[in-house]
Amino acid sequence: MSVLVYTESEQGVFKKAALEVASYAKAVANQLGTTVTAITINIDDVTVLGNYGVDKVLKVSNAQLGSFNANGYAETIKQAAEKEGSQVVVVSSSADSKYLAPLLAVGLNAGYASNVIEAPTSTSPFTVKRTAFTNKAFEMSQINTDVKIIGVSNNSFGLVENSGNASAEDFSSSISDSGVKVESVDKATDKVTIADAEIVVSAGRGLKGPENWGMIEELADVLGAATACSKPVSDLGWRPHSEHVGQTGKPVASNLYIAIGISGAIQHLAGINASKVKVVINTDAEAPFFKAADYGVVGDAFEVVPQLIEKLKAFKAQQ
Repeated sequence: MSVLVYTESEQGVFKKAALEVASYAKAVANQLGTTVTAITINIDDVTVLGNYGVDKVLKVSNAQLGSFNANGYAETIKQAAEKEGSQVVVVSSSADSKYLAPLLAVGLNAGYASNVIEAPTSTSPFTVKRTAFTNKAFEMSQINTDVKIIGVSNNSFGLVENSGNASAEDFSSSISDSGVKVESVDKATDKVTIADAEIVVSAGRGLKGPENWGMIEELADVLGAATACSKPVSDLGWRPHSEHVGQTGKPVASNLYIAIGISGAIQHLAGINASKVKVVINTDAEAPFFKAADYGVVGDAFEVVPQLIEKLKAFKAQQ
């Protein structure tokens, strides 16, 4: 009857989101008076999960799951949930989890609540708070099925350390050939990925050309941030599409989002509204982004950003 949590990893290392969903699962388990079981796929060292409330780890080693496949991953997690008798399954809000969660819900005949931002306000009835209308509002949702699947919104619950040790056991799943073969995977080369970033530095057409992106990358490097861009920038080929954030690009739920030379079209705002603090730098005081921003600077990015970099470097040097 333990709470089951799927902990994502990449190249043998847990993603930050994996530790966040483990923390969330522990909070739910405390409310239900039960334990937390994590399922990992093709990862060797799982000891860190014990620091975030996991009591037991089911380790899956399967060459068929070497590359993400929604059907195969969903079937594996389903079999783990059935083995553990789990009535609550926790996943992240990554692109991969959003693909597999509906399949998992069908397989377990479960209700699925996505974009959940807090621990359940009640377990009877099971009620969670989630974002709605592209992060413009909140709603309280009841899940009335016997099995419940919760998709935790990135950077919403945070990492909560719990001292403990997680036992580990091998787990084998039986999956059929989906008929899908992954030929290659292209990945962004950022030091910090947009999905895991706590800080994102994003820029738009106000930078006038790709040759001016050096200062954006320098600012991101100083802050330990990921770089991103608006849709027109990626459409023009100034930056790779992997950096495009917005309603039609990647969603951002960072703790700090800095927008430079971006006017703030509604499609862009819809993709970044979940960020906690939004800072805008733009020459146009009437740019729509200022209405959504927590802090705004009306000024030329080519003057403001270099000064900001200089001040941040001086500040860090004093630490």
